[in-house]
Amino acid sequence: MKSMTSIVLGCLLLAACAGRPEPAATAPFVPTAAQFERLFPGRLPFYTYDGFVAAVRAMPGFASTGPDSVRRREMAAFLAQIAHESDSLRALREYAKEHWDHYCNPREAGGCAAGRQYYGRGPIQLSWNFQYRAAGQAIGVDLWAEPDLVASDPKIAWQTAVWYWMTQPGPGRMTAHEANIGGFGFGETTRSINGALECDKPGDADVQRKLARRIAFYRAAAALFEVDPGDRLAC
Repeated sequence: MKSMTSIVLGCLLLAACAGRPEPAATAPFVPTAAQFERLFPGRLPFYTYDGFVAAVRAMPGFASTGPDSVRRREMAAFLAQIAHESDSLRALREYAKEHWDHYCNPREAGGCAAGRQYYGRGPIQLSWNFQYRAAGQAIGVDLWAEPDLVASDPKIAWQTAVWYWMTQPGPGRMTAHEANIGGFGFGETTRSINGALECDKPGDADVQRKLARRIAFYRAAAALFEVDPGDRLAC
């Protein structure tokens, strides 16, 4: 996730934005520990199942909005996207260390804390000073001052990923959550995460390889959760 798009904290749900009631939230769909292990057999020990479950249960509406099929599909899409972003949970910090000092926009959210870097960390590779600030404010931790908490506390790491999924449209037209419950397809969740670099480029072989990888993860997770992945898988 490398977007410099300004933080948008508007409507969380398309239905609410249109003046219609939000679909009722129920208990979230949570994969079993065995399913989680099957999806991420080579993950770093840092990415604990317990931290994942705690973060899921801490975010109202996540994988808990709409019928069972929609909840399962949202979880499959979320795990597929973080699998791509974090190299199947094998990346704690952004691999490209030469870019670590590139994610400070001094015009956004009070600039950057002295001596701190805001490169990609955690399941969704949270990036940029303004996103660390906003994520921290949402979950009650000062990530602007202590960004490395995303790489040292498993629950916080997972919470930042769920927070982005639920509240940030990134370079897209809606949040990934909105895309899922609105039936816009897995491809629209990709647009919300890295659309500026990966969408609308049919002639770019590297981009198509990345999109295929995201879709393959999604199909695998959907099959494991016994839900139809739906259509519109590419963005």
